[in-house]
Amino acid sequence: MKFWKYQGAGNDFVMVDQRTESWLNKSNQLKIEKICNRRFGIGADGLILLENHSDFDFEMVYFNADGRESSMCGNGGRCIAAFANHLGIVGDTCLFLAIDGPHEAKIRTSSTDASWVELKMTDVNQIEQTEGAFVLNTGSPHYVRFVDHLAQCDMVREGQAVRYSKRWEKEGINVNLAGLNKDNKGIDIRTYERGVEDETLACGTGVTAAAISAFILQNLPFGEFEIPVHAKGGDLSVRFTANPDGSFTNIWLCGPAERVFEGTIHL
Repeated sequence: MKFWKYQGAGNDFVMVDQRTESWLNKSNQLKIEKICNRRFGIGADGLILLENHSDFDFEMVYFNADGRESSMCGNGGRCIAAFANHLGIVGDTCLFLAIDGPHEAKIRTSSTDASWVELKMTDVNQIEQTEGAFVLNTGSPHYVRFVDHLAQCDMVREGQAVRYSKRWEKEGINVNLAGLNKDNKGIDIRTYERGVEDETLACGTGVTAAAISAFILQNLPFGEFEIPVHAKGGDLSVRFTANPDGSFTNIWLCGPAERVFEGTIHL
């Protein structure tokens, strides 16, 4: 099976082009888990299938590193847009289908392997505030809590405490700890991802959730905003419109997407 390896701000993915041949599907959990394993396989936070769809440029099928099909992955969505551009399927824009619905992407190629990709995310209409944290779904479910001394936090311990708590033990939730920058113009973030069950260098839906949560935390006025977000793997930004009814629309996750290498693997 031919594959391509992509990364977006350190969030890395194995890409498989399934337009003409079917290599993998959701019944291949153990095989996908092995491919994503960093010691016994290629190594990745997830695996993404690019498939044909009659009504869209392509369809994105995403699997976490545990081999299970999962909810939307923002950085994965940005990377598959860059991948489709590399394959010549799309130009500088595309419209594709993911598990949470249609997504528009804008691609600006800066070199043979690197692109800047802006991905339109789903609207956010419901945000829960509980015990000093925010709970919201940005295509995947997220828990966001703002803390002091972010760099000193034990992210795995903190993440597991929430992810395996009684409320979320069965379905799981992604856990983000964030901190406002000193100038209050952006945020830093760390993320523990369900399905990976570890800290990842970046998480696109988590970055989106944290940016929206930061808006609420700071009680900013309604309107259009862009919030820079620094993850361990790199810098991204989130643009959105905050509406008087409490909803967030026109949400765009923006950041780099890079082709790292390609090869073949025997299944």
